[in-house]
Amino acid sequence: MPYSSIFLSQIVERFELEVVYDSGDIEERRITVADVTRPGLQLAGYYDHFGPDRLQIVGNMEHAFLNNLTSEDRKRSISTLFEKDIPALIITRNHEVQPEILEAAEETKTPVLRTEEATSDFSSELVKYLKMELAPRVSMHGVLVEVNGEGILILGESGVGKSETALEIVKRGHRLIADDQVEIRKVSETTLVGKAPDVIKHLIEIRGIGIMNVKELYGVSSVKPQESIDFVINLEMWDENKTYDRMGLNEETTEILGLKVPSITIPVGPGRNLAIIVEAAAINYRVKKMGFNAAQDLVSRVFPGGNLS
Repeated sequence: MPYSSIFLSQIVERFELEVVYDSGDIEERRITVADVTRPGLQLAGYYDHFGPDRLQIVGNMEHAFLNNLTSEDRKRSISTLFEKDIPALIITRNHEVQPEILEAAEETKTPVLRTEEATSDFSSELVKYLKMELAPRVSMHGVLVEVNGEGILILGESGVGKSETALEIVKRGHRLIADDQVEIRKVSETTLVGKAPDVIKHLIEIRGIGIMNVKELYGVSSVKPQESIDFVINLEMWDENKTYDRMGLNEETTEILGLKVPSITIPVGPGRNLAIIVEAAAINYRVKKMGFNAAQDLVSRVFPGGNLS
């Protein structure tokens, strides 16, 4: 489900912002929009299509514009902006805070924050952070690993062997992101990112052994905090009455948060080395992305005209 807001205090802590004016409600004040505004046009008096629910960032240009105004015009310009009930004003490059800003902040009880960071760098990092924190999300029962740079989400019923497969994958030099529960966020219209809930980060459960800390056992290179979800592997117990794809010509997808992710289904049976199969599937997926499909290549050899019938 989507997270509709985060607290302004989380942003202050994350970016180590100086609180120039404390409105008294920073801990409760919520940010609901994953975007920011540099209010140059607004300070000049243009408010068409203005989004008052966005964080407002004052950089070099805005600061210079305000300094070139008379005190009376500056007060009018700033007061109009603050009267729009903006969530907060953030001043970059450690610029001086004009008295008119503090006066308007006190009148409207609007927080004023400051950072030493350059405006463009700070804005891009803040938007990236907001998009991640405010992204629609869902928690799925599964395992997320990184194999040769590809984020592989392994799904299946309890007891099918997901965690054991992940542990063997880690031993083969790849990385664990999450075991048991994967928190998935839709950070754009084309990208899903998965991570482990903080309480189970780096942990893996193996039946008969119990809980193990992968980072402590195999080192920091064996884990990763988050990863995009590029490919889904569905594990299921072998069903003798079911016909499984043996060529790889069928294009399967698994829908997550409205996005269709390429996927395959792998039957689990005695003697199958799932770690090697998952690793091979990840590599094969990467090769397909680069334009080569082994199954289609075989068809073209057997049927030069490309007609299976």
